[in-house]
Amino acid sequence: MIPFTDEQKMLRETMRSFAEKEVAPLAYEIDEQERFPTESFRKLAAMGLAGLTAPAEYGGAGAGYTELCIITEELSAVCLSTAASWGTHACLCLDNIRRNATEAQLAKHLPPLCRGEKIGGLAMTEPSSGSDVMSMKLRAEDKGDHYLFNGSKIFISNGPVGDVFVVYAKTAPEKKAHGVSAFIIEKEFPGFSRGKKFEKMGWRGSPTGELIFEDCRVPKENLLGKENKGFLVLMSGLNTERVCLGAMSLGLARGAYEVALKYARERVQFGKPIAAFQLIQAKLADMAMEIELGRLITYKGALLADQGKHREMNLTAAYAKLYTSEAAMRITTEAVQILGGYGYIKEFPVERMMRDAKLQSIGGGTSEIQRMIIAREILGDVAG
Repeated sequence: MIPFTDEQKMLRETMRSFAEKEVAPLAYEIDEQERFPTESFRKLAAMGLAGLTAPAEYGGAGAGYTELCIITEELSAVCLSTAASWGTHACLCLDNIRRNATEAQLAKHLPPLCRGEKIGGLAMTEPSSGSDVMSMKLRAEDKGDHYLFNGSKIFISNGPVGDVFVVYAKTAPEKKAHGVSAFIIEKEFPGFSRGKKFEKMGWRGSPTGELIFEDCRVPKENLLGKENKGFLVLMSGLNTERVCLGAMSLGLARGAYEVALKYARERVQFGKPIAAFQLIQAKLADMAMEIELGRLITYKGALLADQGKHREMNLTAAYAKLYTSEAAMRITTEAVQILGGYGYIKEFPVERMMRDAKLQSIGGGTSEIQRMIIAREILGDVAG
């Protein structure tokens, strides 16, 4: 049993009600229009949740990763795109800044991010570097009082709408992984522009695009962490980000299961509800079991993060990311199957949920990478 506090249980009730009343009604629209969930994001900010993990003195809620996962799960149960856009802002951008920034950087960037006046993002992937992230080509040349950026980033969540991005670039290419630095990039910087906005299979309500740097001048004070120590910034948040992605997959799977369960109880064929047929019962039983297993491993990861046990999180975060993402694909697919023809049309949410599920095993570290991490943890040097 997961030891949620009374406050965490209350947060879940509040977020479930909010998601059902405020987020779910917009899910179809933002998916069809491929637009950022502006209405929901503003309401989340008004609730003090845009800066969930930020300290109170900067306008944040000062909450932990368990709370982050609770909110993520409840949003994902009705609209994965909204959860993705909010999570990109709150976890990938704001929380990275919170953990690694100087006092001056915190004072400048956290308040507008916490108020939701600025939208955050993170830029790591490039056209030629996905899983092999350290092969990135974006160059940041030291020009004395500033860095000069040249290159591009691709598949960036919130890219078309973001105001502030945590961006990784090569400051010493000859040092490979030890020559990467992290920066806080503001959209107003000269030489920064947005490229193509991508049309996607899923996550359609969470805009994804390309960021372009052409002789982009970045002030020295926007270096996040130390020069050539970007790998440490990256690793400081990677496991918590994967646990958060686990909560997304968990919520998505739960949402699809709940739709399928309700439908199976109500849909009558051959004179009785289809839930009375053992084949449907077996599907629902497997779905319920996988959701419970995903919940246990995801919130174990969140608890370890809250306790500061980051070394112990390596395996748990990989387990959570891998298991829940693949379970979400299975569960959403079975939900469509249970609904039959109704599951294949847009009037029912499981069609969208199944499309959304596929990216869960790709983004934030593919299933193949998670299996490599697990193998290296359990085998040590033997794994190579």
